[in-house]
Amino acid sequence: MEMTNGNLPKGIWGTVLLPVDGRGEIDFGALREEIAILCASGLDGIYSNGTAGEFHNQTEAEYEKIVTIVAEGARGAGCPFQVGVSHTNPRIARDRLRRLTPLAPSGVQFILPDWWTPSDPEIVHFADGMQDAAAGVPLILYNPPHAKRKLTLDEIANLRKRMPNLVGTKLAGGDEAWYRERRALLPDFSVFVPGHTVAFGRPRGADGAYSNVACLSPRGALLHWQLAEEDPERATELEKRIVSFMQQWIIPLISSHGLSNIALDKMMAAIGGWGPVSERLLWPYISAPTEALNEAREHYNKMLPEFAPLF
Repeated sequence: MEMTNGNLPKGIWGTVLLPVDGRGEIDFGALREEIAILCASGLDGIYSNGTAGEFHNQTEAEYEKIVTIVAEGARGAGCPFQVGVSHTNPRIARDRLRRLTPLAPSGVQFILPDWWTPSDPEIVHFADGMQDAAAGVPLILYNPPHAKRKLTLDEIANLRKRMPNLVGTKLAGGDEAWYRERRALLPDFSVFVPGHTVAFGRPRGADGAYSNVACLSPRGALLHWQLAEEDPERATELEKRIVSFMQQWIIPLISSHGLSNIALDKMMAAIGGWGPVSERLLWPYISAPTEALNEAREHYNKMLPEFAPLF
């Protein structure tokens, strides 16, 4: 497990996906089992209530139960954990942040207000409120490509000045010029990029990934990250195969079957077979069809043989 510099998160973190049973309900027993598997895998940490955790489709009662189970399971295993407070209602996100203090998470992930695109003054107002509610808990901004307001690195640097608790961000990454700007504007700050780009990103300043590759294989994602430092040539070759697998057998289902990114993440977990997580999503979202999943699994075993035995 990778060490952190103070409160700065580093390395490969695995998302807690929601196990959904045949009735379409959250299977909390399977959730506990999944958390134990993730914590035993060697990941640098786990996080709940991200996109792949279907944060957008939970009741507050479900949210409370999920984060409590995550905190208890992670603490019992000695595993760092972060909790997402994201919500389309920023007042609920702030209230969730206030209520998390007794759980003492390693960090809290949040998105900007997202139902209506926030103006610059509204982002400042939101940042001040979240900073005040954090009560010392490290904060991580999740600013994905589909966010209604995508911040530049310079805007994130300015936000950091207002939020002493802001220690990191999860972004889509970029090219050589983007990483040069990242190093110049955001020193002593954790920048996480997609898991399938760490061979390119780690030598240039990526601090880790809240990893989509860990949906396929937690230990496979760790292998990819370690190779990025120890054997960059092999890491680059592996990364090409990871991307090729996703481009051929995962991403096309967005257009061919109308699947969401969440459905693709859960499909990858079902393909990897490392835990009690199926492809099923909470209503009303559509999960990957069985035939597509089986076909992708066959190619996964051929294209990424390093991952197949790694749970």
